Amino acid sequence: MDIASYFERIGLVHDAAEPLGAELLFKLQYAHVTNVPYENADIVRGVPLSLDTERLYEKIARNRRGGYCFELNGLFGELLRRVGFDVKAEYFARFLRGEKTIPMRRHRVLHVAADGCDFICDVGIGNVAPRTPLILEEGIVQRQFGETYRFRKDSFLGWVLEELHKDSWRDVYSFTEEPQLEVDFEAVSFFCERHESSPFNKEWMFSIKTENGRKTLDGNIFKVFCGSEPVKVTEIDPKDIPTVMKDVFGIAL
Repeated sequence: MDIASYFERIGLVHDAAEPLGAELLFKLQYAHVTNVPYENADIVRGVPLSLDTERLYEKIARNRRGGYCFELNGLFGELLRRVGFDVKAEYFARFLRGEKTIPMRRHRVLHVAADGCDFICDVGIGNVAPRTPLILEEGIVQRQFGETYRFRKDSFLGWVLEELHKDSWRDVYSFTEEPQLEVDFEAVSFFCERHESSPFNKEWMFSIKTENGRKTLDGNIFKVFCGSEPVKVTEIDPKDIPTVMKDVFGIAL
């Protein structure tokens, strides 16, 4: 991994003298989610995924692709380690938003220490999600980019990330603090790639964050969001989808 090239991929210039701290950590996560798209193109096309660091670096940094949570957070965690951050652990999470029952663990998040605080970092969600790290402490209301989050503790789910949605709190995802090894994510990632019940292998899922919203392509429906509300919805002719992928998300297949 060439750190300078990875920084360039996310729109930054690497300065080895820049202090390691929360300010840099926040800058890195924001740059990542606004420059590297969430995308499932390889899954839809049947191209096997690899969570190997070198292959992820080749795909995302050198080939200017994106990925989904197991890929994006895996490589971002390695970047943080190479820069010098204390990545204390990587956790399996349950994505709870929109679920009526408790789902399986199929999300990956990072626990990072900086400036004496513990943070949860996550660059692997295509939907509404924090653009910068969140302090891992119960009950603190944390506001960013027009969105509001907090953590609570649950006797079974462990840490639960909540978001303020229409004047009430709703669950986003949960995790417990058992550290995971790289190999632990492989079987679940394979499930997400191949299993008939997986939501990731049915149609295109592309997303990139902006300062005040995001842009998405779900199947052939392109949307531009301001906050959580779509301000533009366009049905794309299938033959024009590659153009949207390239012009909006920077992905040339």
